[in-house]
Amino acid sequence: MLHRGMVTENRIRLTGLLRRSPRFARASLLVGVFAFAPPAPQAPIPRDPAALAQALSATSTELRAAIARWTLKTAAPPRDVVLYALYQQRTYRLLGRDENLALRTLPLLAPGLRGISRNLLRAHHELYRLTPPLPSAAIKVGRAAPATALLADYREAERRFRVPWDVLAAVNFVESKFGKLRSASAAGAQGPMQFMPATWRRYGLGGNVHDARDAILGAANYLRASGAPSHIRRALHAYNPSHAYVDAVLRYALTMRADRAMFYALYNWQVFVKTPRGDLRVTGPCLP
Repeated sequence: MLHRGMVTENRIRLTGLLRRSPRFARASLLVGVFAFAPPAPQAPIPRDPAALAQALSATSTELRAAIARWTLKTAAPPRDVVLYALYQQRTYRLLGRDENLALRTLPLLAPGLRGISRNLLRAHHELYRLTPPLPSAAIKVGRAAPATALLADYREAERRFRVPWDVLAAVNFVESKFGKLRSASAAGAQGPMQFMPATWRRYGLGGNVHDARDAILGAANYLRASGAPSHIRRALHAYNPSHAYVDAVLRYALTMRADRAMFYALYNWQVFVKTPRGDLRVTGPCLP
């Protein structure tokens, strides 16, 4: 296997990959390396649209294969799943910051991945505008509950309150990255589904706002009381009175409903927080 430090222009020339450009060829060889070893947490991301489209396609394919190999989903995700998911997430964050690059890259993707990518980028853009900076000292994180346990909780809540599982999963993802982010919001909302204390007292069913199952059931109870499932947009607007928030949640829900593997991919995305000094990754590999 090639070490990443061995990916040089001379080596690329020997492979015959230099027909388009050194940058594209280097990205092509990196994609080949990633197929044997997942990308490191700070692995470079191509800035050339063609190379970036190829890298995103290959990473998404390898992530799907790694998720399929992760047979015991009651356990923590394997390292290859975590690393491919992080590279995918970092790629989308790059595209989210650079609209021109996104406009040139997305048309080069296969139709299925192009549609997923557009939904993810629009959702990210909508939520990023709503998110206020957090002081670094206020950030608290922890591990998410096992993926299979969360799925069971969403299904239980769906049976009891008729709120679709994917909507509950999307709220859980948006509010706390499935419980990884443990900080209270600037307004004082708490727990993996981010309830204000007064709302929790009314709809929390007597549970613990910091417990994943209790919080998911409480959220389903609140959304049902607010109009779900018949009026899901109205219910989500009651949960957070922002049309951008509602649109983002429904985009993530649609993505997970259309492809269960996307739930596991998003489950393995890490917490990046907006701080006064810029975005900061606070969970995942190679952090204290």
